[in-house]
Amino acid sequence: MSDVMTVRVEPDVKERLEKLAKATARTKSFLAAEAIRAYLALNEWQVSEIEAGLREADAELFASEEEVTAALSKKWGRGDR
Repeated sequence: MSDVMTVRVEPDVKERLEKLAKATARTKSFLAAEAIRAYLALNEWQVSEIEAGLREADAELFASEEEVTAALSKKWGRGDR
Protein backbone atom coordinates (compact mmCIF):
# COMPACT_ATOMS: atom_id res chain seq x y z
CA MET A 1 0.00 0.00 0.00
CA SER A 2 1.16 3.52 -0.75
CA ASP A 3 1.06 6.65 1.33
CA VAL A 4 -0.26 9.90 -0.07
CA MET A 5 2.10 12.86 -0.31
CA THR A 6 1.45 16.34 -1.68
CA VAL A 7 4.25 17.98 -3.65
CA ARG A 8 4.39 21.51 -5.02
CA VAL A 9 5.98 21.91 -8.45
CA GLU A 10 6.38 24.76 -10.89
CA PRO A 11 3.73 24.99 -13.62
CA ASP A 12 6.18 23.94 -16.33
CA VAL A 13 7.14 20.80 -14.38
CA LYS A 14 3.47 19.93 -13.96
CA GLU A 15 2.87 20.41 -17.68
CA ARG A 16 5.87 18.26 -18.61
CA LEU A 17 4.73 15.55 -16.21
CA GLU A 18 1.23 15.60 -17.69
CA LYS A 19 2.62 15.30 -21.24
CA LEU A 20 4.89 12.43 -20.27
CA ALA A 21 2.09 10.65 -18.44
CA LYS A 22 -0.13 10.91 -21.50
CA ALA A 23 2.63 9.81 -23.89
CA THR A 24 3.56 6.79 -21.77
CA ALA A 25 0.05 5.86 -20.63
CA ARG A 26 1.20 6.10 -17.02
CA THR A 27 -0.23 8.14 -14.20
CA LYS A 28 1.43 11.31 -12.97
CA SER A 29 1.69 9.64 -9.58
CA PHE A 30 3.54 6.67 -11.04
CA LEU A 31 6.01 8.89 -12.89
CA ALA A 32 6.55 11.12 -9.86
CA ALA A 33 7.18 8.10 -7.63
CA GLU A 34 9.66 6.69 -10.18
CA ALA A 35 11.47 10.03 -10.34
CA ILE A 36 11.67 10.19 -6.54
CA ARG A 37 13.01 6.62 -6.40
CA ALA A 38 15.72 7.46 -8.95
CA TYR A 39 16.65 10.65 -7.10
CA LEU A 40 16.87 8.80 -3.79
CA ALA A 41 19.00 6.01 -5.25
CA LEU A 42 21.49 8.49 -6.72
CA ASN A 43 21.70 10.71 -3.68
CA GLU A 44 21.80 7.87 -1.16
CA TRP A 45 24.72 6.40 -3.12
CA GLN A 46 26.53 9.76 -3.13
CA VAL A 47 26.01 10.27 0.60
CA SER A 48 27.21 6.72 1.27
CA GLU A 49 30.39 7.30 -0.75
CA ILE A 50 31.04 10.63 0.97
CA GLU A 51 30.60 9.02 4.38
CA ALA A 52 32.99 6.20 3.37
CA GLY A 53 35.54 8.78 2.23
CA LEU A 54 35.24 10.65 5.51
CA ARG A 55 35.79 7.41 7.43
CA GLU A 56 38.90 6.75 5.33
CA ALA A 57 40.13 10.28 6.01
CA ASP A 58 39.54 9.89 9.73
CA ALA A 59 41.50 6.62 9.67
CA GLU A 60 44.22 8.30 7.55
CA LEU A 61 43.80 5.68 4.82
CA PHE A 62 44.86 7.97 1.99
CA ALA A 63 47.96 7.59 -0.16
CA SER A 64 50.90 9.78 0.78
CA GLU A 65 52.10 12.53 -1.54
CA GLU A 66 55.06 10.34 -2.48
CA GLU A 67 52.80 7.40 -3.34
CA VAL A 68 50.58 9.57 -5.52
CA THR A 69 53.58 11.12 -7.29
CA ALA A 70 55.10 7.69 -7.93
CA ALA A 71 51.82 6.29 -9.26
CA LEU A 72 51.25 9.27 -11.57
CA SER A 73 54.84 9.21 -12.80
CA LYS A 74 54.56 5.51 -13.56
CA LYS A 75 51.22 5.94 -15.33
CA TRP A 76 52.08 9.04 -17.33
CA GLY A 77 55.85 8.64 -17.53
CA ARG A 78 56.54 12.01 -15.96
CA GLY A 79 59.31 12.78 -13.55
CA ASP A 80 59.36 15.44 -10.84
CA ARG A 81 58.76 18.95 -12.11
